[in-house]
This record gives sequence, structure tokens and C-alpha cells, in this order.
Amino acid sequence: MKFTLKTISFLLTVMVAFSCTPPNKKEEKKATEEKVEVVKEVKKETIVTIASSNENFSTLTAAVTAADLVATLNSDGPFTVFAPVNSAFDKLPEGTLSSLLETENKETLSAILTYHVVSGKFLAADVIKAINDNEGKFVIKTVQGNNITASLNEGNVVLTDEKGGTSTVIITDVDASNGVIHAIDSVVMPN
Repeated sequence: MKFTLKTISFLLTVMVAFSCTPPNKKEEKKATEEKVEVVKEVKKETIVTIASSNENFSTLTAAVTAADLVATLNSDGPFTVFAPVNSAFDKLPEGTLSSLLETENKETLSAILTYHVVSGKFLAADVIKAINDNEGKFVIKTVQGNNITASLNEGNVVLTDEKGGTSTVIITDVDASNGVIHAIDSVVMPN
């Protein structure tokens, strides 16, 4: 009986020792590669970093910085941003943009920019479905607090602001870690 207990104790010790043996090099490499993939997913760019790395959004990026909205648009979100391209800002009356970028107009600039932002992530297909499901018009509440209306015109999504101004979505579904960007060809204005 003593021999059997000693043998069993020895076998259990060996089994525990082998179960604690580190993985071989191939297993370690695979685990490291998987960790790298997870890190790559986590480091996906935010709305602000995507916009700031694209020269077509340099005016928008300057405006977001002047309005102190960088931290907000870098937060978790998710947000849908209807982002005016540089040429959209060029359509504003002369002197409007430079005036908005002045420190004393920060609140107005912030209101205009947040009028281009919607809480939640709405891909182009979601917007088109909502337009079709709502008799051709999708009224969207913006982060600024007022509404903007999306509709279709010759297959393009068109935004109509509260003043009756319109803007066409020209690029859709630029994916970010905290939402999505749709580029538009005009600046929309809250009431």
C-alpha cells in the first residue's frame, strides 16, 4: 500500500509540473501576435485624428480646435459627424469664417460645429433607410440641440438646416473608433 501511495504522489507531482510548463515558442509567438491585433483595434483613429490627417478637412480641424471641441470629439461617442470639406467653408459669405474663429465668437462657432454632430453612429445605409421609412424625410436631433432634416435628391442624401440651407453628402462612412464621418459640401447653420 505504501508503494502505491508514493507512486500516486510522484505521478501527481509530475502531472502538476508538466501542466505548469510554459508554452513552446510557437504558442508564445501566436499569443503575442494576437495581443498585437487587439492593440491595433484599440488604437483605431478617432474622428478628430482622421479629420486632422486629411487636408480636405483642415479648415474644419482649425475650427474644432478654436471652439475647444477636440476633447469632446475624441471622447467615446459614438458620434456621426457631417463634416464640411474646405470648399464648404469657402461658400460662406466673405469674412464669416475669420470672424467665427475669433475668441469672442467661440460660443457661436461651437454651436455651428455641434449642429453638424449627431449622437450615435448612423452609417449611410441607416440614414437612407430612415429617410425611406419616414415618408422621404428623416429629422435628426443634433448635439447642438436643434434639428436637421435628411432627404434624398437624385440618390444623394441632402441635409436641410433650420434656415432652409442645404448640403449634399459627398463622401460616406469614414469609420472612426468613436463614430463615423460623412463629408458634406456646404456648412449647415442652426436657427
